[in-house]
Amino acid sequence: MSGDDPKTLVSTEWLQAHLKDPDLRILDASWYLPDMGRDAKAEYQAAHIPGARFFDIDEISDQRSNLPHMAPPPEKFISRMRAMGVGDGHQVVVYDGAGLFSAARVWWNFRLMGKTDIAVLDGGFPKWQAEGRPVEDMPPVLRDRHITVSRQAHLVKDVTQVAAASKLGDYEIVDARGAPRFKGEEAEPRKGLRSGHIPNSKNVPYRAVLNGDNTMKGPDDLKKVFAEAGVDLSKPAITTCGSGVTAAILSLAMERIGKRDHALYDGSWAEWGMYGDLKVVTG
Repeated sequence: MSGDDPKTLVSTEWLQAHLKDPDLRILDASWYLPDMGRDAKAEYQAAHIPGARFFDIDEISDQRSNLPHMAPPPEKFISRMRAMGVGDGHQVVVYDGAGLFSAARVWWNFRLMGKTDIAVLDGGFPKWQAEGRPVEDMPPVLRDRHITVSRQAHLVKDVTQVAAASKLGDYEIVDARGAPRFKGEEAEPRKGLRSGHIPNSKNVPYRAVLNGDNTMKGPDDLKKVFAEAGVDLSKPAITTCGSGVTAAILSLAMERIGKRDHALYDGSWAEWGMYGDLKVVTG
């Protein structure tokens, strides 16, 4: 596959060819919404790509925050990655059990920490299994590995910055939630949140950037998806969603089309929908 890029997205063929590389590290970043009725850790223990470590999105987060799975402080990220044997000089490939869902969040997390040698597995574990590629149920042997990080503050936005961008219109705010939630026609899965969207935001449901098999569309099709949603790609972008997971799929899609000036609103709707003093638009 000519689109293989070890800094954004790689195919199952690419991963199989590099499976025995000494400096390859594979992460299973499966994570599911409660209504999906799936247990990511149990599924990992039952079967995973050989050598994969389990990256727990909820645990490797900022647990001082009352918001779900906010990006971890650098020192916590360092301690967890060292313990998992993931460090400097490694090429990381991250996948999930839904195809292409939560893995992009971990790709973004690594980039936030200044680590760019990380790619998402296109089509994820379902595609890997469907092609009859090897799996195992053994936990990998872990050895501490030194890791240095350099937090890239420009890749993340907080509620104040997003509120300012919404008023000024100097950023395109792009929401990855489905249209019914964006329009406020469907209740939020998290209790106590208002329905609707951030003023002046555009809706690109994350499924719009994926093919039917949960692989990512090619660059030309991705550009078309953004254009059809009215996203002006000449402006810097802020991606958002329900809790900062699927927003990262849009961030990955932007990176795939060569757009570098994008950041992710980490609090996303879990934060915006909670505060009565922040404006909400419906329809």
